[in-house]
Formats: sequence, C-alpha cells, structure tokens
Amino acid sequence: MPSYAKFMKELLSKKRKLENDKIVPLTEEFSAILQRKLPKKLKDPGSFSIPSSIGNCTIGKDLCDLGASINLMPLAIMKRLGIEEVKPTSITLQLTNRSYTYPYGVVEDLLVKIDKFIFPANFVILDMEVDVDIPLILGRPFLAQGEL
Repeated sequence: MPSYAKFMKELLSKKRKLENDKIVPLTEEFSAILQRKLPKKLKDPGSFSIPSSIGNCTIGKDLCDLGASINLMPLAIMKRLGIEEVKPTSITLQLTNRSYTYPYGVVEDLLVKIDKFIFPANFVILDMEVDVDIPLILGRPFLAQGEL
C-alpha cells in the first residue's frame, strides 16, 4: 500500500491523530487572503504605448498589446539600428485581415531600454511600412518577461 494511502487510512480510522499545537507562519499573500485585504482588481488596460530605446537609438512610443503573441519590428528599423544577426525562420503569421505573411527573420535577445530598465527581447522582423507614431509592437511575452 502506498504511504499516502496508508497515512489517509490511519487518519480516517483514528489510529493516527493530527497534531493541533503546531504554529504555521503565513506568507504575506496568504495573510492578505485571510484578512480580505487583497487589492481591488483593475480592468484590462488593453493596448498602451511606452517610450523605449534600443542601443543609442530612441525608437519612440512602442505599442504594448496584450493580444499580440510576438514582438514585431519593421525591416526598415532593423536596418536603421544596424542589426546584422538575423536568424531565418519558417513561421507564417496570420494577420487580423486573415492574410498570411512570411517574416524576414528573428532577432534574439535584443536589449530594449524602457525608462531605466533594460530587458532582452526577441523580435520577429517583418517587411512592412513603418508607423511613425508606433514603430514597434511589444506583445505579451515582453510584458510577461518585464513584469510591466
């Protein structure tokens, strides 16, 4: 008989008693749950923009989109930054208009500076027009890694 099953059998048949005099320290999270002091849930911010820079180049305000599953960078910005290490990729992207596009490649571990913090990010490079207002799209992986 497995030890867990044996323990449960002894406990239920009252051959074994649980010790009631133990003190268990609670972490801050559990203490907050018991005292009902959890912070109020905030609404989903949807998409928002934040200023960023890569290397010595200020990119501008990047779109942070919780619905995007990848980070996107236009080919023109990649060339402007002087990035030469691009890995070929075999992925196919389906856009919102249900059309398919094939990326130029993937840039891995590119350091993105936001305020005073620097995060490594992987970017899928697309040959597309550069949006002057929002040059990069930072998706859910970036936000999860940076814990923004």
